[in-house]
Amino acid sequence: MSGDLERWIDRALRVQAIPAPTFGEAARAGLMREEFSAAGLADVEIDPTGNVYARLPGGAGRPIVVSAHLDSVFPPEAHVAARRAGNTLIGPGIGDNAISLAALVEVGLLAGPGLAGDLWLVADVCEEGLGNLRGMNAVLERFGEAPRAYVVLEGMSLGQVYHRSLPSRRFRLSVSAPGGHSWLHAGRPSAIHALIRIGSALLDIDLPQEPRASLNIGRMQGGIGVNTIAAKAQMEIDLRSESTEVLAALAARVEEVVCAQPWSGASVELQCVGERPGGTIPPDHPLVAAAIQALRAQAGIAARLEVGSTDASLPLSRGLPAVCLGLTFGSQAHTLDETIEIEPLGRGLASLLYFLRAVFEHSDQPSD
Repeated sequence: MSGDLERWIDRALRVQAIPAPTFGEAARAGLMREEFSAAGLADVEIDPTGNVYARLPGGAGRPIVVSAHLDSVFPPEAHVAARRAGNTLIGPGIGDNAISLAALVEVGLLAGPGLAGDLWLVADVCEEGLGNLRGMNAVLERFGEAPRAYVVLEGMSLGQVYHRSLPSRRFRLSVSAPGGHSWLHAGRPSAIHALIRIGSALLDIDLPQEPRASLNIGRMQGGIGVNTIAAKAQMEIDLRSESTEVLAALAARVEEVVCAQPWSGASVELQCVGERPGGTIPPDHPLVAAAIQALRAQAGIAARLEVGSTDASLPLSRGLPAVCLGLTFGSQAHTLDETIEIEPLGRGLASLLYFLRAVFEHSDQPSD
């Protein structure tokens, strides 16, 4: 498979070289359309949402949808091209999720012939950050309950089978104040000062460990200069929990903390800007069993059943059969030095192809 592997790596590097921040995936989508067409796939198109679709024709049975997200967490100004270093590929977004986008084309080239149904390959938008799974929502609107399964690819989690979705809520906290000169108007309320104090209070919230919950202040911005009293400031807050009830309680606690801060002369607004639902298929579901068997047979790996926040969250929340699978091992996710290992890629792709064939062979009944 060395030739196929080099082809896959070269494609992944081309994909990664194109910046694709959430809401700015069009250029990368255009490349994926070209790659799908060059692979000889059918019905290649970009929908109004920005998703790229291609079809590997199969028999008359129900299809499988395999997807990978187009977007990266990095803005264009922070993006650098990935590089090859020994047995690794290093660069922002190479594992999350350029290697998976390139894998979609490899699946189109290698999965057939003789499949019992069509295999739809989708490069979708808006999985990261505040994209709120917009692309996957459009995928579900298009295919609904028709597929045997929704299979989501993430590059850096080989051996992990995500069959449970991790609920999350995202908030934007905005503070407004009069502003002014740092010396002449010293003592006036500052939007940044207020934001820092609220943030400190949020970080003092006791987070439950069972079921686990997390609170992260992911971004802060505001002010116009070092010698000004800030008139505007914002922070974005990410809340997650394995339990929807715990998440709701944590969100209510955040609102309490924000409202409890007395700010004379400053106004504070807390807005929910994103929400990801919970959902699950049981660990003994045939789709999970097929993934476990594929990893054992083709990669020699004992699968780990996981909960995560991925594109699979939406179909899982609607009771549809879905899993998220990885392709290789990696480290330093969401950093400029994001790294994936080359050697396991062949096993990861072999496991995926084995899994897809098994699902076609053993899932002829309609989904519940």
